[in-house]
Formats: sequence, structure tokens, C-alpha cells
Amino acid sequence: MSDSSPHPSLVHVGDDRLSVIIDLRYGIPAISSWGRPVGQPEQGDLENIARGVERPIEHGGLDIVAPLTLVSLHSSGSFARPGLEGHRPGGRHWAPVFSLCDVSATPTSLTTTSRDDVAELEVRCELSLRRGVLVMSATLINHGSTRYLLSTFGLTLPLDQRAREIVSLGGRWARESHLESVSFTGNHLFETRTGRSSHERQPSFWFVGPGTTHQRGEVWSTHLAWSGNHSITAQYLPDGRRCVQLGELLHPGELCLEPGEQYSTPEVIATYSPHGLSGTAANLHQFIRADRKVTGPRKVVMNTWESVYFDHDLDVLFELARRGARVGVERFVLDDGWFGARRSDRSGLGDWVISEDVYPHGLAPLIEHVESLGMDFGIWVEPECVNEDSDVFRSHPEWALVDRGREPIRGRNQLVLNLANEEAFDHVFGQLDRLLSENRIAFVKWDMNRSHVAGSGLDGAAGSHAQTLAVYRLIEELRDRHPHVEFESCASGGGRVDLGMIERVDRVWASDTIDALERQEILRGLSLTLPLEFIGSHIGSRTAHTTGRRHSLAFRGLTAFFGHLGIEWNLIEATDDELESLAQIVALYKESRELLHSGTFTYFDLAQPLVDSAAVAFGVIASDRSRALVAYVQLRSERHQTPDLLCVPGLEPNAHYRIEVVDVAGGVRGMARRQPAWMSSSLTMRGLDLEVVGLQPPAVVPESAVLFRLTRQ
Repeated sequence: MSDSSPHPSLVHVGDDRLSVIIDLRYGIPAISSWGRPVGQPEQGDLENIARGVERPIEHGGLDIVAPLTLVSLHSSGSFARPGLEGHRPGGRHWAPVFSLCDVSATPTSLTTTSRDDVAELEVRCELSLRRGVLVMSATLINHGSTRYLLSTFGLTLPLDQRAREIVSLGGRWARESHLESVSFTGNHLFETRTGRSSHERQPSFWFVGPGTTHQRGEVWSTHLAWSGNHSITAQYLPDGRRCVQLGELLHPGELCLEPGEQYSTPEVIATYSPHGLSGTAANLHQFIRADRKVTGPRKVVMNTWESVYFDHDLDVLFELARRGARVGVERFVLDDGWFGARRSDRSGLGDWVISEDVYPHGLAPLIEHVESLGMDFGIWVEPECVNEDSDVFRSHPEWALVDRGREPIRGRNQLVLNLANEEAFDHVFGQLDRLLSENRIAFVKWDMNRSHVAGSGLDGAAGSHAQTLAVYRLIEELRDRHPHVEFESCASGGGRVDLGMIERVDRVWASDTIDALERQEILRGLSLTLPLEFIGSHIGSRTAHTTGRRHSLAFRGLTAFFGHLGIEWNLIEATDDELESLAQIVALYKESRELLHSGTFTYFDLAQPLVDSAAVAFGVIASDRSRALVAYVQLRSERHQTPDLLCVPGLEPNAHYRIEVVDVAGGVRGMARRQPAWMSSSLTMRGLDLEVVGLQPPAVVPESAVLFRLTRQ
């Protein structure tokens, strides 16, 4: 369909999990509804739907019902936040009016072109449906002879009137990704200006109906696939309509389109499920796994940070490697402190050259030792930042992303390095390329330990947008040159966990805290978007570095088990009994990781509130429903003594499943005089009975858990 043929007034894009009805009667496409599948409606059906939901024109308002177009416009009469804000010099063309010029549609995609010949602007919209997940973006093109200063360009989605609550992931450093819920009764603005997707407010939102749980209720999920500043606005309009707008947050003057230039929004990713939060999670997991296929098993990692920090002693590192190999580690990762003058966080950052003081013979002796023990080697870098006490900064202070002529704001004694500067980019790429070319390195932990604050490029404009694109480009070019190397995204832990980064890395470091209690909450939040194999999850030492809490090895091990397992613990201090138990946990993970990283991960409903629950239960069910691993976790004490029954949906209803406890480092910690009989002898139940009637969990003390296995008979 193009200019030469009439455009349909409405288009349906859908599959068996999601239907999207798009109205083309306006200058820019307007999604009129998205959610529960409606089959394959004919054009007449779509027109009847449109007539059936036509809104009245009320007194006290305009003589039209303003559309909620994908890029919402003030010029249409809409009082929603404009999706396009900008102007030409002198304030001209601040309220463009677009006409639809071209439409290309398939059953699972839509591409449109809209133009304003007066403002000399063009908007292209793209929508595609992939396995029940809607992916959308828009591009703005300046066809004029003068520059166009862009302030806002984002996508607007309507929300069903049954979406009465907003669930999001909030938190802070070392306490990321905690579920939060607010009533959707007014307008809500969620923004970050940190230059990263942030610890405080990740760009994922779930709009849910009343009483929604992990397994029940309608959920409309939205995510902005962008690793920099973002702005998400959920609006409750005066006429009762609800909508959400998602886009990059642009600093004043940050983005100016010169004649012929264009800007594309980050992708907005949306999905729907009538089966609660775990239903939308399953859709997203399948979508991510299809796009980011994992080759080979996820190797067990040992990371040196909480073992040695900056104190790199070869004898200690050699012994750590030996102990790691003893318990089954498959990858040894050398963290911060291996390069330049980096003996603390005050110097050396940015000089990606192996320290001759610490490693006089280079990394080869350590790598050879690690490989002789049957492990491969990984390394930590932080390419986006620089210490002022470094060779690169002394040579090129102009490469720092700071506001010229003013005292810079530092974070962790460092500045951001302006990778949008081609010379700086080439320097960093050259050093990292050489490091990976000259050493047998299989894994890179890519860190970023500070926010962007008032950072300007050489032209004086804000630099966060350009920096984000440059980071993407740097990772992509290094991956092209070194396709065998796996990359992990870390930003002081979970400061940059988003699907824009997941397109480019193999896993994320979920948080700088390895406290098992905190990690239980982080797992629940992150797993609503990410499959387990993308979530780095380590077993820490007896006392958590960030909180001072002490947890049993059983609780630490079972918590880290559901993820991409690693160890971040000075095993030289571990007892022989601890090493033996740790080896058993690692062996269990290796035995189970094919199931963990391919099955359906889901949270089960307990008689608990969605937020601040005292206990959680979750598990992984094989795609053929032949087996499952389920965990019951007591986070804190209950008001009542006996745990709530655990119902396990998703199994084959008429099949029988043997239920048996899996011993993790010493068994269950409980106060009951007698636990349920199935704990000590296996039990067989039908899948339907496990779903409808349920299973009685044991009474366990706070901050402990039990793991059990279901096997189809």
C-alpha cells in the first residue's frame, strides 16, 4: 500500500498471543487497542470495532476526540504529553501537522511514512510482532534547509481501562530491581538523568488489573530498550483514557537535527498476558532467547573482586584458581587492579596496559596456570571512565566528558571519557583490541561506575546521547573483532540492565550486592524481563560485603543457583567442609543448567502480597513438562506459623510427578517438630492436583529455602 492506492482505515497486527488494532485515519498511526487476541478480523469487523468504541464529545471540551497517535501531537488537540517537541530557529514549526503518505502492512508488521510539507519534517513508524511481543520505533527526518532542535521524541501507547495499577522496578545501588506498585489514579513521571538506565528506576513497567498476581490477572508490559537517560510518563487523561509514553530523555540542546539528519527512538517493547506477571515474563524470555541465542552451557565463574580487591598477588591468585578448579569452576575472571598504576580507585583508570609492577611477565603465566586447571580466563575493564591520575588523562584532558571551564563533578575519583570523540574512541578500541588479541581471554566484565553529570562534548552540548551510542558501537566493534569473547554488562552492579544492552552482551551483573536476601528480591524483579541465563548470580562469602549479613551456604548457594552461577568468595579462607559443599552445589548447577536456561521460569502464587511478601516460590518447568525444579524461600517471619500451600501450575495435568527434596549444602533449616512427610520420603502427585490442591511447604526459618525436584513418571 502506498500513495497510489487508498490506505485502509484500520489495520490488525496479531498472532495467537497478542492483537494490536491500529487506526490510520490520522496523520500518524494510532494504536486503538492492544492485548487479548481477537483472531483474524476482517476489515468490516475492524470498522465495527471502531464504531463500537467511538467516544462521545462532551461539553466543556473541544469539538473533536483527539487521537492518541503513536507519536502524540499537540496540534491534534491532544492534551496528552506530546511525543514530538522541537522547533526551528525563532521558535517556528513547534506544532507540526502530519499527513499519512505511505503504508506497508503484513499480518505481523506495519510501516508508515507521514510528512508535514510546511514544517519539512517526516516521521516513519515501524511496528512488528515477534512471538507475542510488539516491537516499535519511530524516526524523525529533517527535510528542511535549517536545523531542527529536538527536545522530545517518544512513543505513546494507550492502556486498557482495566489497568489500574503500575508495577515497576525501583531501588538504589546494591538494592536494585525491587518490585514497587502504585495506583494508576493520576499522572506518574519516571525519569533518569544518570546517563545509564539507572539503579533507581529501570525502564520496565507493568500495567495490571486489580488483584493481579504472578499467575493471575491481565498485564500489559512495556519496556524501553535504551541504556541511557529515559523518560516514561503514565497519564490518566481528563476524559478517562490512560496512556504511557516512553522515550529517551534529552538534555536541553542535546540533539539538533541538521538538514538531512534523522533521529530514531529506542525500541519500545510491549507484550500482554492474561496469566499475570509470569505470563508476560514468559513472552519476553522467549523473545530474548530467540534473538540472543546462547551457544554452549553457561560456565561457572570465579570472580576475584571480593577475594583480593586491588591486592593482586600472583601466589594468592594461583591458589584461588586451584581452589576454584577444585570445586568445579570453569572460568576465572581477574577483576580491577591488573593494569597501569591501578593500585586503588584513585589512579590508573583508562590505561589499559598490563601493569609491569604487578605482572612483570604479563598475564601469560596466570592465564597458562588457569588453563592448566581446565578453566578459561576473563578480565575486568571500565572503558568509559578515566582517573585524572592516569597517563591517558595527562596526555588528553580534553577527552573527558565535562563542562568546560568549570570544576567537574567526580564519582569514585573518576570522570567519564568522551567516547563520542573519535580520537578517544580509537585510543580505547586500540588498547582493548590489543589486550584481547595478545592474550587468551574468553570473557570481559565491562563495568561503568559513575553517572554522567553536566558532561559536555567538544561542541559544548550535552553528551549523554552520543556517549550511549558510542558505547554500543565500541562493544559491537570489539565483538566483531573477537567473536569468541563473551561480554558482561556491569554498571556498579545493576545500573544498566535493559534490553538495549542485552542486544549486545551475554549477561548482566545484576547487583554489586551478593547478599542472598537482597538477591532474592533482585531475582524476582529482573526475571520479569530477563531469562535466568542472562543474570549473573554469585555465591559470596559468609558475611556479605555490602550489608554485613551472614547467611548459610545453603541459602547463598540456592539463591545463586537460579541464574548464571558464579563464586565471589575468597576460597583460601573456606574450610574443607565448605569447599566440599560448594563443589556439590556447582555439580548440581552443571547437572541442571540445561533445564534452568531453557525451561519456563515462573513465580508461583502464595497467599502473600505482591510487594513485600514474607515468602516466595518459583521454579523452572521443562519445555516438554517432563521435569521441574522448584524453590520455596522464606524471606522473613510470617504472621502465622505454618506456610501457605504452594500450587504449581504448568505441569501436564494427568501425568504423575515424583516429588523429592534436593539436598543443598546440609538440608533444610526449620523449627518444626515434624516436617511434612514428603520431605523425608518421595511423594507422587498428578500435575492437576499440584496445580489445584497444592503442596504443603516445610516450616523453615527466615532467610532459608528448600529446593525440590519434580519428575514425570
